[in-house]
Amino acid sequence: MASRRLFVALRPTEDVCEALLDTMEGVAGARWQDADNLHITLRFIGEVDRHTFSDVVTALESVRLRAFSLALSGVGHFEGKHRAKAIWAAVAPSPELDDLQLGVEMACRRAVLAAETRKFIPHVTLARLNAGSGTIGQWLSEHGDLALGPWDVNSFTLYESDLTPNGAIYRELVVFQ
Repeated sequence: MASRRLFVALRPTEDVCEALLDTMEGVAGARWQDADNLHITLRFIGEVDRHTFSDVVTALESVRLRAFSLALSGVGHFEGKHRAKAIWAAVAPSPELDDLQLGVEMACRRAVLAAETRKFIPHVTLARLNAGSGTIGQWLSEHGDLALGPWDVNSFTLYESDLTPNGAIYRELVVFQ
């Protein structure tokens, strides 16, 4: 088995995804996400070999998940090199989500993965932007009061990500409850 590109995430409910799809217009040149790609990343793992894959699965099986509710509240963007790189829907503050993310991070470290150095900013990426994309100010203003959910979280998923010229294709590998 060749290496796999992995991440751990939560998937919003179908009705939340549908509502997010309804916001996806109005920014020229934006590469809007497909419904199947909408998720909240708990931990990006990256490329691993089959032995590390097995260690990651075993470690994630030990993460305790107590069901909780999540909601989306507001929108935002990430910047790089003086321009917006992505726009996203924000996840409302949730101590339970923070605990789950920490549990996933600790499991990844037990699987001998390097510690994540980026701050956890829970969000659902809606669009990726490049230098040719239009301005986002109007879109951010129009959707700033976005409020979706709540929905119940009772599992998290290990995904594989295949990068293609048309964007990433995500496949569920293991669902943890």
